[in-house]
Amino acid sequence: VVTRDDVEESLKAVFQFVRDKEQLLQDLRSQIEETKKKIAEKQRERDYWLEYKNVGSKIHAERISSLEKDIADVKYELERTEEYYREALKVVREENQKLFDRHMKLLSEKALKNAVGYLDKNCRREIEENEWLKEEVKIYRKEERDLKASVQLLEEENTSLVAKLIDIKLQHLRE
Repeated sequence: VVTRDDVEESLKAVFQFVRDKEQLLQDLRSQIEETKKKIAEKQRERDYWLEYKNVGSKIHAERISSLEKDIADVKYELERTEEYYREALKVVREENQKLFDRHMKLLSEKALKNAVGYLDKNCRREIEENEWLKEEVKIYRKEERDLKASVQLLEEENTSLVAKLIDIKLQHLRE
């Protein structure tokens, strides 16, 4: 017989996993912010050199050309990196969904085992247990909704972090 404590321990493990992922996302956000600042700095430098080029300086024309080539290279790397992180995010989403599905399957099996264990008793006992099972089903459904909402939030944060990480990567490549 599986107890409520067993189910709660299982849920705590899942929630700890989610918290760890959230911490990772926060770390990535800070890295992305730093990269954005670096990108803005490089963009200002590029604008300065383009203006200088337009004024008529032939001395730095080669430097400007080199920076433009670097920017093109960074854009290419950004696209490659973006695709990599898109695939990584897809894998994480699939993994999260598998974990969630497995957890819900285990909860359903435990509830079914509990229900079957009470079916062999007298009718009065069956009716009481049936009411208990209905309450347990409500609890599990609420937990399922909560977990789905948490997974969706994590996926949105992952998407945001991947975008910021790509921006950081772009900034590092420009340097």
